[in-house]
Amino acid sequence: MRTLATIIFFSFFILAFQNCRVEFDATKDKRPDFTGKTSVEKHGKLSVSGSFLVNEKNEKVVLKGVSFGWHNWWPRFYNEGAVGTFASDWNCSVVRAAMGVTSQGGYLSDPQLALDCVTRVVDAAIKNGIYVIIDWHSHAIRTEEAIGFFREMASRYKDFPNVIYEIFNEPERDSWEDVKAYSERIIGEIRDIDPSNIILVGSPHWDQDIHIVADNPITKYDNIMYTLHFYAATHHQFLRERGDYAISKGIPIFVSECAGMKTTGDGPIDREEWQKWLEWMSQNQISWVAWSVSDKNETCSMMLPSAPSEGNWKDRDIKEWGQIVRKELLKQ
Repeated sequence: MRTLATIIFFSFFILAFQNCRVEFDATKDKRPDFTGKTSVEKHGKLSVSGSFLVNEKNEKVVLKGVSFGWHNWWPRFYNEGAVGTFASDWNCSVVRAAMGVTSQGGYLSDPQLALDCVTRVVDAAIKNGIYVIIDWHSHAIRTEEAIGFFREMASRYKDFPNVIYEIFNEPERDSWEDVKAYSERIIGEIRDIDPSNIILVGSPHWDQDIHIVADNPITKYDNIMYTLHFYAATHHQFLRERGDYAISKGIPIFVSECAGMKTTGDGPIDREEWQKWLEWMSQNQISWVAWSVSDKNETCSMMLPSAPSEGNWKDRDIKEWGQIVRKELLKQ
């Protein structure tokens, strides 16, 4: 009987060990942080030194993550579960809450929905120890409304190092002189409440005219960076050269929105140009955020309509672009 009992025991042990191995192998693409620290615990309050984003130890920091789609069209993803999945399973160090302003159902027509969506994402990012961009996702200047919104956000989040303010998503037709005047006004209102958290400033022509900004930057305030947006199948070497010029002039750049297809958000992914952009951002130690967490029938939407709203997505829930972005984020 003892011999039989011994055989049964070791058979059970071997079976259990095999099951453990299978479970471990199924998650082999995850890269846990063995320091046990979140991004914010590791880096603390961010600031700008020269043209670089740096942490509390004055070490250069590169944030990488994803942008939620327009809150008024994809509010279902604006929740704690989704943010937690991006922090733990996608290895995001930053997420972006893209709050639509003038579009249908946006902040101007339904401010309560906008505030609810944005604060859910920001609060979840704080809970998960990652950085979060509060994005005024507008293509036109709306100064007074922006002042009210950002004063409210600054009053609520001024004590949290996680928060980054993006005060103008993509200026479409406004000149740099107009965008600069608007930006200085909004920055002043934020700094009246929050003296030091990072502020992102848009550049004209859908964030492509960074070379124009470089010749006439804002000098009144510290800890500001300028946004450059690209879609790899449309924006090639010419836009990287504009970025190079801005960097040569000491302009700190933050790529707060990017993707691999055309500016329409559709069409094939240009993997070759996407790789060139990744290499350029890496060489210049530039932070980037990929567009977008949504389930629209287009290439740049990362999720399928069947994807659960609150995260814990399987491969079958994530579209090709989402898979590409996640794979890149897991290299961090």
